[in-house]
Amino acid sequence: MEERVKEFSESHDDPFALHVAALAVLDDQGVVAGWNRRAQELLGYPDTAVIGRPAYEVLVDPRDLPAVTEAAASCRRVGGWFGVLTLRHRDGRLVEMGLRAHALSRDDGVREWILAGALAVGVLEWQRDRAVLDGLYRRCPIGLVVHGPDLTLLRVNRAIERFTGLPAAVFQGLPTGCFLVPDDARKAVDRVRRVMETGRPLVYSEQFVRLERDPAQERVAMVSSFRMEDPSGRILGVAELIEDITERHRAQRRLALLDQAGSRIGTTLDMAATARELAEVMVPHLADHASVDLLQPVMRGEEPVRALAGPVVRVGACSVGAQQTGPSHSQGEPVEFGSDTPEARCLAEGRPVLEAVLPPDWFSAEGRQGSHAPDLGVHSLIAVPLAARGLVLGVMTLWRSRRPDPFEADDLTLAQELASRAAVAIDNARRFSQQQQTAYTLQSSLLPRAVPDQSAVEVALRYLPASASPGLGGDWFDVIPLSGCRVALVVGDVVGRGIHAAATMGRLRTAVHTLATLDLEPDEVLSRLDDLVNLLAVEQEAVDGRPVGEQVVGATCLYAVYDPVSRRCSVARAGHPPPVVTAPDGQAAPLDLPAGPPLGLGGLPFEAREIELSEGSLLCLYTNGVIGERHIDADVGLTRLCAALTRPADALERTCQAVVDSLVASRPSDDVALLIARTRMLPPDDVASWHLPLEPASAALARELTSAKLTEWGLDHLAFTTELIASELVTNVYRYASGPATLRLIRERSLVCEVSDTSHTSPHLRRARATDEGGRGLFLVAQMAERWGTRYTREGKTVWTEQPLTGTRI
Repeated sequence: MEERVKEFSESHDDPFALHVAALAVLDDQGVVAGWNRRAQELLGYPDTAVIGRPAYEVLVDPRDLPAVTEAAASCRRVGGWFGVLTLRHRDGRLVEMGLRAHALSRDDGVREWILAGALAVGVLEWQRDRAVLDGLYRRCPIGLVVHGPDLTLLRVNRAIERFTGLPAAVFQGLPTGCFLVPDDARKAVDRVRRVMETGRPLVYSEQFVRLERDPAQERVAMVSSFRMEDPSGRILGVAELIEDITERHRAQRRLALLDQAGSRIGTTLDMAATARELAEVMVPHLADHASVDLLQPVMRGEEPVRALAGPVVRVGACSVGAQQTGPSHSQGEPVEFGSDTPEARCLAEGRPVLEAVLPPDWFSAEGRQGSHAPDLGVHSLIAVPLAARGLVLGVMTLWRSRRPDPFEADDLTLAQELASRAAVAIDNARRFSQQQQTAYTLQSSLLPRAVPDQSAVEVALRYLPASASPGLGGDWFDVIPLSGCRVALVVGDVVGRGIHAAATMGRLRTAVHTLATLDLEPDEVLSRLDDLVNLLAVEQEAVDGRPVGEQVVGATCLYAVYDPVSRRCSVARAGHPPPVVTAPDGQAAPLDLPAGPPLGLGGLPFEAREIELSEGSLLCLYTNGVIGERHIDADVGLTRLCAALTRPADALERTCQAVVDSLVASRPSDDVALLIARTRMLPPDDVASWHLPLEPASAALARELTSAKLTEWGLDHLAFTTELIASELVTNVYRYASGPATLRLIRERSLVCEVSDTSHTSPHLRRARATDEGGRGLFLVAQMAERWGTRYTREGKTVWTEQPLTGTRI
């Protein structure tokens, strides 16, 4: 059989290599028998000066003779010696030399000694290098694996023994990656082959490995590899330094997960969103599947009963891989856990549950079907309560199915920390939801539930609360019937959000209703509201000037009064967007109206403008939420609003919805209040008006005109009471007012009788004494009419009454 010969080159780092060492041969008596050139270079003696002479006479200083004698004796005893001695140079100086002595036996039986030497500095450095190499194999805590060119293991150190649990001797000659599971072994072979072929070292590469003897335990190794070559460049293999950083990697992963959770969990005041964020943070960093279930009272914003383990709602779920099925219940569905499930125990006891290793049939056991395992491969489970302020809000469940390693105590600690953070965010969201629901309930109760019966306008309304802002706003609208078949249309917006804004809105709406009954002009109504807002701000100041809660610093409002008889509309605004008017021909434009200061500034005037509207015109009142969304410029929004109102003949509800669809986002950032009114006109046949002179006979004339008109309208049954009302009101004008009187009858939902004059003196209802000759007229009017009152204009006042068309009050 042919024998293969392997040739190696001597290392330039070896000080005792034949081509770099100083060599000498001594006979058994210590006489020099051989001397090479390198020895002559280091010690200065030519061979003729030392051969044949005793070495100690030529090379040893007398002071160093004891040390040399002791070394020679030791060499004779063991057949060799290695150490450092001081030798004498030819010029007399002393040179420290590292020496290695070996015995040689000649064929004739004569024993000789060969000495190899080098400067002590180089020898000591080489010796340290050998000590380091020895330390790498025997004492180094980092694993060392040496692979041969044929991808077999040549040697491993003791750290690899500890890593794998196998003695180092068994590895020699085995293929690379033999102690890893097949998938990880293939990766290891590819890594070593790549380094060997390219020569490029691999530095600090993290590798996930599983040992073949313990495949369920996943470890993390830090691997650095380099190719080994001899001095001639021949490839000898690949050396790898392998450090087990499993614990360090897990700690870093936990810290990274905590940091990620801090930035991702609780980004909104939404319980479902927070639950989903928690589940998504857990997968895949800690678990393969995660679900978050909240108690039903929590979902309603209520505070849960302590130790309540009732039905829950799945609000967050996440699983690894699109091909993996998630937890069996979809998000938003109710879930009811069995009494023997970890989730039920976790909810009832308020303590975490760790099931590190689950048998294959664990979930099929009776009473545990409610655990809702995401797939049959689940082998480890954690259930952690979501607790805040001592109350259990729900439970987070984590499963592992794809990752082979089970949950550990450190995983449970991390899950508790993340669940605790999320629970605080969920509880804040719950409390916010409760407050928002309270504010919404309050606001809903304060807004009009239905449009009151009136004939002046047809109305469509929309109110949309903001979905992204913390708390409800103070937007409101109103439709208020006025005397003379007129109607007041109101839209307002209180600065601020939440319950305070909603409560203030209710107070302002009540005030508007009160002022409307006084039949004040729109600018006068706003002036009175301005005073009220200032009063509310003062009331909210606490003792010592500390603010209580949220301060109301102002509000905006638009107030319009439309008269279907004259088709005149009077409008005033206080810092509010102008209304949009659409003519019957489809021309839509914002009304040119003085802006006026917002309510609450105080001391500044408001101006009203009166316009005439054709029958069928649209009058659109709105708040900033319609045109002031963050992504829409206000001018652009106003233009789009006008474009949505160019079809006045369309159904009003359809037009109102078109405005919402084109301008309002699906999740508006501000409250939206929208009121669109289509104007109507009373038929001229239903209105009768006469100017009466200021003379005693005007009362009789009023009775005649009233009787004739009611007969024409078929309202003879109201003739007596209406004649009496008209007569008394005209008589009051004659007695107490100045200028001519105007009598007007309106047949609408009720019979309206109005008497106007140029005086601003208010009539007062009083009870006349038995001996009084007068003072009973207004009392009789109040008794016969269903409603009565006085309204003021810039020209004077009007006293009006209303009677139902069916029947009389006598």
